[in-house]
Amino acid sequence: MARCTILDMENWYKDTHLCTICDALIEVTRKDDFRNIWHCGGECNLLSVEDATIHPTNERNEMETTDTQSLYNPNGLIALRRIDETTKENTYPLFKAVDLEGILNKNNLLEQRIEHQEKQIGKIIDNLTTEGWYNPNTDKAEVLKDICEILDHTPTQTMNWTVTLTVAGSTEVNLDEVEDFDVRYFLADNLSVDSNDFTTEVDSWDIDYVDSQDWQ
Repeated sequence: MARCTILDMENWYKDTHLCTICDALIEVTRKDDFRNIWHCGGECNLLSVEDATIHPTNERNEMETTDTQSLYNPNGLIALRRIDETTKENTYPLFKAVDLEGILNKNNLLEQRIEHQEKQIGKIIDNLTTEGWYNPNTDKAEVLKDICEILDHTPTQTMNWTVTLTVAGSTEVNLDEVEDFDVRYFLADNLSVDSNDFTTEVDSWDIDYVDSQDWQ
C-alpha cells in the first residue's frame, strides 16, 4: 500500500499507430506535441488518441485490488482488424466499447442457442433406433409427444368463435348535449372489447342494438 501525491500535473496522451507494412499496433505515450512515427521504413497511420493524464490525488491505492470498473470507458475507441474474404485486404474500423459489448452479448446468446439446439438434435438422433421411434410397436402419438418435449414446443390449433355480450353501464353527458345525444354512436366510438390473455384475440366487435337509454 502506498500514498502518491502529484503536485505538478502535466497533460499526457496515448497514441495508437498502425504499421501498414507489418500490421503492428504501436502505442506511444507522450506529453509533448503530436508527431507521427515510422516503422518498417514507412510512416504509420494514427488510429486513436486518448487522454493518459494522471490526475492529482491523495487517496491510497492498493495495486493488488485494482478496480477495473474505474478503467471502463464506454465511449473509448478500439481498433479491430477485419479481413476481406475476397480481396484478403485488411481494414481497421474503430468501434466504441459499448458497441462491442452489444456484439459480444449477441454472439454469446447465439452460441447458447446453437448449443441448446445441438443438444435437441442429439436427443432426436438418439431416438432414431429400432428400440426407439423405429420400433413397430411405437405409437405415432407417442413419437410426436416426445418430439414436442425435446423441442420445447406446445402444439396448438386456432378455434374461431362468436359470442353475444350484454353490457350495462352509465355515461355522464353535458346538459347542452342531452337533446341530440345518441348513445349508440357514442359507445361505438368509446366502447372496446379486449382479451386478458395472450392466446385469445378479438378480431372484431359491433353494437347490434341498444336495449334502453334511460335518463336519471
